[in-house]
Amino acid sequence: MKKALVLMLVGLSVAGCTQTERGAGIGAASGAIIGGIATGNVRGAAVGAAIGGIAGAVIGRVSEQPGQCYYRDQYGNRYIDACPRGY
Repeated sequence: MKKALVLMLVGLSVAGCTQTERGAGIGAASGAIIGGIATGNVRGAAVGAAIGGIAGAVIGRVSEQPGQCYYRDQYGNRYIDACPRGY
């Protein structure tokens, strides 16, 4: 019963977030679980949460801008523009 309540609260907490925030939250939670299981201690769970949160945020950020690609110009400046056709 406690697990169901916790899962319901987590689900409600990310319901109003952007894709980046959702990705970070889901990635952090998944990373914490996997890191905790793999290492059997809190330090592994914390490292897993950090790595999962960063990865989830990156994935969520990309999904917020469909049809947009990141480019770099000759000076190393990054910009966003429409992706080429068929990409």
